[in-house]
Amino acid sequence: MDAILAHHIIITSSTSLSVFPQNSPWMLLVRKDISFKEVSDSGAKKSFADSIIPHLLRLYGSCATARDFEIYAPNASFEDPLMRAHGVQQIKSAFYSLPKVFSESKIVEYSVEEKMVSPGKGEILIDNKQHYKILGKDIEMVSLIRLSVDEGKVVRHEDWWDKKPISNRETVKLPLLGRVAEMTRRGSMLATHVFMRFGKDPTV
Repeated sequence: MDAILAHHIIITSSTSLSVFPQNSPWMLLVRKDISFKEVSDSGAKKSFADSIIPHLLRLYGSCATARDFEIYAPNASFEDPLMRAHGVQQIKSAFYSLPKVFSESKIVEYSVEEKMVSPGKGEILIDNKQHYKILGKDIEMVSLIRLSVDEGKVVRHEDWWDKKPISNRETVKLPLLGRVAEMTRRGSMLATHVFMRFGKDPTV
């Protein structure tokens, strides 16, 4: 019956649009790798990731404000192959520095996998493609963003470039080399933190 929408619908990239009559009022636009669950006539129920993704897109898009960093717990950490930040102020410095280096930066494609073990606790995986421009040169990069969430806040944010684990004492064959990589990222972060005035929010 067209007047009633099924209580539970899951649509993936493998779903065929042929199952929906062209003249049906329930024709849906399907986006790859996104699942819509428990759809009702009042709209889809939002997942926990839905509240985080808009802020994350602004962080990577070089247009973040202080409010976007409220997704992090006070003692949260951020790590990618270049930096290792501890605390929200250092995380601010890491992302506020993007427009100082790149004329363009943004996430252009992404899909989300949510693994929540309880409300506000679990892990969010974001398979994504990032775009940067430096000195007129375009750079495209794939990455896997891993967000560990506890009590509704991000406590750990890792950005795995090329979807490869970040080099540290646990991921390399020689722990000494992993420790050197960790120290190098910490040094890079501290220098950036000083340059960005210790995470000072930009004035509007």
